[in-house]
Amino acid sequence: MEVLNNYQRKKLDESNDEEFYSEPKFVYHLDANFRQYLSNVYNKEISDYSTVLDLMSSWDSYLPEEKKYKKVIGHGLNKQELEKNKIFDSYWIQNFNLNQEIPLDSGTVDYCLMVAAWQYLQYPENLSKEIVRILSSQGKIMISFSNRAFWHKAPNIWTTSTEEERIKYVRKVLITNGFNEPKIIKKFNETSLSIFNFLNKDPFYCLIATKE
Repeated sequence: MEVLNNYQRKKLDESNDEEFYSEPKFVYHLDANFRQYLSNVYNKEISDYSTVLDLMSSWDSYLPEEKKYKKVIGHGLNKQELEKNKIFDSYWIQNFNLNQEIPLDSGTVDYCLMVAAWQYLQYPENLSKEIVRILSSQGKIMISFSNRAFWHKAPNIWTTSTEEERIKYVRKVLITNGFNEPKIIKKFNETSLSIFNFLNKDPFYCLIATKE
């Protein structure tokens, strides 16, 4: 079911995303607190010997190394970044803003992860339906994000919304396209006033939903 209108799908820079991601970015886009908390959530939520799909990923998936996985599949837009991600058993490259069909068989994935990625989707409804199709019967989607983005590459729905509105938007797309009511996790770190760290730490948002 459509949630966004044409204006909400538009972004400042409409050039092909593959051009923007053609050079590898071997940096962390989220701070250490966010990454650690996300790994803890994964540790709690993901069962051992599962098949995990990390969509719109890069050179680190933040998956806890102590877990045992049946298979970890990666997807992204930069080959060098995906090659460097040692947890992947396989990966593929695809621009979801041009084609939302996922080249995997139905019911073959137990967990689908998206980290700081949803904010770049122009057709999240179509992609959500595809994720529902490839997930196993108790399969889960886990979408996490903070308040950072490459703003020129994020559609208007993201750049014009508050952080609370973004959660509501992601939730609405999920529940209207084949997912149950998501569990929502929010975590805000206290600002440190020490001389070494006077910046706000990244807020953490995560929506976890099972398919209907």
